[in-house]
Amino acid sequence: MNATVTQAGMTIDADFYDFVDQELLDGLSISSDSFWQGLASIVTKLSPKNHALLEKRDELQAQIDSYHVQNPNWNAEKYRTFLESIGYLLPEPQDFEITTEVSEPEIAHVAAPQLVVPVNNARFALNAANARWGSLYDALYGTDLISEEDGAEKGSKYNPVRGFKVMAYGRQLLDKILPLSTGSHIESTHYGIVNGVLIVTLNDSRQVQLASSTQLLGYQGPQHNPRVILFKHHGLHFEICIDHDDPIGKVDKAGIKDIILESALTTIMDCEDSVTAVDAEDKVLVYRNWLGLNKGSLKEQFLKGDQQVTRCLNGDREYISLTGEPIILSGRAMMFVRNVGHLMTTPAVFDADGNEVYEGILDAVVTSTAALHDLQGNSPYKNSKTASINIVKPKMHGPEEVAFTAELFDQVENMLGLPKNTIKMGIMDEERRTSVNLKACIEAAKARVVFINTGFLDRTGDEIHTSMLAGPVKPKEDIKTQPWISAYERQNVEVGLASGFKGRAQIGKGMWPKPDEMANMMNAKGAQLEAGANTAWVPSPTAATLHSIHYHEIDVQALQNTLLDHQSHCLDALLMPPLLQDDMPLSPSEIQAELDNNIQGILGYVVRWIDQGIGCSKVPDIFHVGLMEDRATLRISSQHIANWLEHQICTQEQVLATFVKMASVVDSQNSYDPNYVPMCTDGHPNSNSLAYQAAISLVLEGKQQPNGYTEPLLHYYRRLKKQTH
Repeated sequence: MNATVTQAGMTIDADFYDFVDQELLDGLSISSDSFWQGLASIVTKLSPKNHALLEKRDELQAQIDSYHVQNPNWNAEKYRTFLESIGYLLPEPQDFEITTEVSEPEIAHVAAPQLVVPVNNARFALNAANARWGSLYDALYGTDLISEEDGAEKGSKYNPVRGFKVMAYGRQLLDKILPLSTGSHIESTHYGIVNGVLIVTLNDSRQVQLASSTQLLGYQGPQHNPRVILFKHHGLHFEICIDHDDPIGKVDKAGIKDIILESALTTIMDCEDSVTAVDAEDKVLVYRNWLGLNKGSLKEQFLKGDQQVTRCLNGDREYISLTGEPIILSGRAMMFVRNVGHLMTTPAVFDADGNEVYEGILDAVVTSTAALHDLQGNSPYKNSKTASINIVKPKMHGPEEVAFTAELFDQVENMLGLPKNTIKMGIMDEERRTSVNLKACIEAAKARVVFINTGFLDRTGDEIHTSMLAGPVKPKEDIKTQPWISAYERQNVEVGLASGFKGRAQIGKGMWPKPDEMANMMNAKGAQLEAGANTAWVPSPTAATLHSIHYHEIDVQALQNTLLDHQSHCLDALLMPPLLQDDMPLSPSEIQAELDNNIQGILGYVVRWIDQGIGCSKVPDIFHVGLMEDRATLRISSQHIANWLEHQICTQEQVLATFVKMASVVDSQNSYDPNYVPMCTDGHPNSNSLAYQAAISLVLEGKQQPNGYTEPLLHYYRRLKKQTH
């Protein structure tokens, strides 16, 4: 057992205690005694409420299970009346608007991509923080958005044919977002600024100006021959970078070596689904990296090829305005931090009764304290422009749980001596009880809410678990096309806009899961903006740069104006579970194919989680397509098979046989990894593989897991794995 320290009646892991005293509080005017007394007070006051909320989840689920057993035939009106009678579905509040007084400009005023990264991975976290600005040329050259046809292969060396396609794409984009009064950027041979006006020389010697002179903001270098020219479109900045001596610039008629796009204006530093934090050691790493981001001190050294690289936070970007004044723009994304939900506890701290404290309570206290360093100027950089701490809170079930989070934030503000509503809240609309009561959820945090978004993956997992006894669900791909999905996505935007989010808060959409398929992303992800969202999640800085093009193509602010008064009244669709129809049975081959796909995905993700502590990674699916996986995708797959087992679509023997078969596939897919421990040998499970045991438990015990969450079992097996090292 780890060494412990006793303080304020609590028993605290010694390493965590030292982190708080020696690192977290260093530079703050908060004494160690007051910090631990403050935490103990919050734990004592709020733990019983947290526990009661979790008990209510279980009680509601038990009542819903009983209803489905007694009412095997679907009746929408009867079901809705039942949910109202048990307090699952609450009366909708009167119309209101949120009263959040100050939001970050990146949240309130500009539509742009959003990155989500595991904060325990310093390199990923720094890359995400620095992803506010991205090279269009790099993003195009390295992805499938530029085809490899006609001699434009990527290869190991620079391919000038591919480079020409990249430059042509860049010029075409400039014609869209920076139109000239006449002619095209494709014809340009020189860019210069004369008397505060951009003059573009074309290849026939004509000199033209911009169609809108207000887009030009500033420059670097001499005006007549600038190195960088700064523009703005739909609230997003971008640069034309010119260097005739650069390998790219010297083959460009105008010397353009790159176009830099303002990309991920916001990023979510995640302590939750993409992170494996099962004990005090893991929590210290999570908190230390978040602290380093707020102090501006986080660095990471790694090898890139044969070069050692040191990654740190980017500085601000400086330009000269057209009137000669300096322009300074942030070089970093505005950072949210996503805390964990209400469910889990952590052995980092035990309360006075010897119980592990709720991890969500500890997260709120520690991540807010770390953010004080930003608010108090203990960093060379600035994250919040409004003296706010922006926390995304996931997996809340209904308005009572949102109100509890608001109370928790109140208590943390009191503990840290912060003005009320300093801590802003992002509400993840990813559990069904939140979706069907979304307006009431927003009202419960209306003075501090700055963010809502849809999370299709967790929402689907909760949909399956909530309706576990209603009947067998459709295959996963078919679930995506069911009415509740479109109703869910539509309602989120409509309720957000009706609640006054425009100009105050973000309305977000979910992740693009295929980081290698950027061409498909560009074809699909614009639809999220067209639906009214002003941000959407992307899996990488490269994806953020490419997705930012959508925000130039679509004026989200103007589009939201057309949606302000639209209400589609889609509650009945939201409540309809995605059940298989009796007259459309699945064939044995269809059932087996679904099991193969689900179980391969479960094993591919769980083996890295348990054995290597990797909570989010690109995991090859059964067709060897790399997918970004985290606990939300695992929740769907495990609940899906648990549902089919419950309704005898498949047998336990069939499931276990599929686990053996798919373990061999996953082992083969990971054969390149020297740290990988195979789950199967000669067609037989490795009896020592805790990862394999965890994966099977997630399915066979899926029905019993609270709301279908995977965390309890993952934490249990990961702790066992760590104990064997």
